[in-house]
Amino acid sequence: MNCKPKELLFSCTKKDFEMQVFRAGGKGGQHQNKTSSGVRIIHKESGAVGESRKERSQYQNKKIAFRHLVDSVKFKLWMNQRIWEVTKSGSIDQRVDEMMSSKNLLTEGKDAEGKWININSKGD
Repeated sequence: MNCKPKELLFSCTKKDFEMQVFRAGGKGGQHQNKTSSGVRIIHKESGAVGESRKERSQYQNKKIAFRHLVDSVKFKLWMNQRIWEVTKSGSIDQRVDEMMSSKNLLTEGKDAEGKWININSKGD
């Protein structure tokens, strides 16, 4: 089975997100009331938001909030739009074929005197 290697189309880094922490309230009693364990993560470009105040741990809430964000319809729409922008000229194979077409390639050879000359079929 011949599998093609995966290609990175784009990436998101920490700079693409804004994280806010807040006091969550609710279950956990005094611990929840005194610590900022609630987490809200915002993807700046898409406006998608993930939030969690479910756990007493800020670390656990970050993981849950991020999962909510990437599962949101708004983020998925943004991601699909971004993928389309990167691949709008078709698959990678199609793009390579277009770039390797004869109009984009220069074919050269040596003439009788040993000088390099253009030998494209169009005579360019």
